[in-house]
Amino acid sequence: MTADVNAAGHLTIGGCDVVSLAEMYGTPLYLYDEHTIREMCRAFVDGFASEYPDSHISYSSKAFATPALALILEDEHVGMDVVTGGELAVARAAEFPAADLNFHGNNKGLAELDEALDYGVGLITVDSMFEINLLDEAARMKGKTQQVLLRVSPSIDGHTHLLTSTGVLDQKFGFPIETGQAEEAVKHALSKANLDVAGIHFHLGSPLFELEPYTQAIPYVLEFVAQMREHGFNQRIFSPGGGFAIGYVSETPPPEVSDYAGAISASVQEACDRFGLDEPRLILEPGRAIVGRAGVALYSVGGIKDIPGVRKYVSVDGGMGDNIRPVLYGAGYSAVKANGLTEPVAGAVTIAGKYCESGDLLVKDAQLPSLDTGDLLAIAASGAYCLSMASNYNMSLRPAVVLVNDGEARLIRRRETYDDLLAQSIL
Repeated sequence: MTADVNAAGHLTIGGCDVVSLAEMYGTPLYLYDEHTIREMCRAFVDGFASEYPDSHISYSSKAFATPALALILEDEHVGMDVVTGGELAVARAAEFPAADLNFHGNNKGLAELDEALDYGVGLITVDSMFEINLLDEAARMKGKTQQVLLRVSPSIDGHTHLLTSTGVLDQKFGFPIETGQAEEAVKHALSKANLDVAGIHFHLGSPLFELEPYTQAIPYVLEFVAQMREHGFNQRIFSPGGGFAIGYVSETPPPEVSDYAGAISASVQEACDRFGLDEPRLILEPGRAIVGRAGVALYSVGGIKDIPGVRKYVSVDGGMGDNIRPVLYGAGYSAVKANGLTEPVAGAVTIAGKYCESGDLLVKDAQLPSLDTGDLLAIAASGAYCLSMASNYNMSLRPAVVLVNDGEARLIRRRETYDDLLAQSIL
């Protein structure tokens, strides 16, 4: 990230003084560094292309989605995965190329499938027999043949948080291979006249700090693909999902993009050679890894409560309403005093949110300089799964979002207003 400190001791991102931005746009405020987003797009595109030339990067928009981001992705030759009609609407608002869209999700409704078919979405990943039947009928009614991937479950543990592990057997996602249900799904989908079964998809979970789950799952799934040739299945596309980790705290560094690319590509190539398969087009789905480090959350300090011998709480004007990950997953973050970056550490504090939940704690035992009401705190690596899971709990307003680059700041999402909150209410 283009983070730095200026002569005033203030944090700068993208050449912009974050204190000035907080004064201009208010807090809580989310900043996205365009340089970092583009840097990560290129790292994935180039990293995988060097190891596996027929590869394609498709950004997982559930991590964070805005039309402004979609335009950057298109410019960097990165596709988009969407999982709802709302995420598709973001892509459509940016006039994102339909051929580079993959519609995921485990329970897409008829209206969503119709929207995808009407827009000409390139791929739809199906996740149940119901969805196979529904999509086939929807495509038939429109006189179309839709290219699809089948999502399977390899029953392999991605060694991540229970709530974000998606490759195990007892899981709502995918057709399990070991129970025979994946084979039945292949046969059923191949029988549908309006579906073109292009390949297989799986996803092990996120974030994955180890390479071994990929290298275990890929040959297992490709062996299954080889077995499905007896039913007439000819795979052209293979997607081992995403799940690529970022470093939230210094104690847990993730693998480099080149490490992921090398391990995944080699596993696909070796398995294809072993099972006599043509090498398919490889689709990877990073989300967190592209935008996670690019985002910084800014908060203003309010009340400070020091319980002697117990803990010092520093309350800020955001919290679980804009970042639920610490509450939901026990996620760890680091924080800095944005208006006093060079000041010496004074001790440990716990950064607490403003919401009516005792668990609304953003960072525990953060080593920070002396803090007063009105100071500005910045929490790094807040670009993924924060705003995308934000809520209006306590009827709070979701924050504004500003894109920074080369000393310029641009508002890409305005702060919500009370009128926004009440717009759908009926007396």
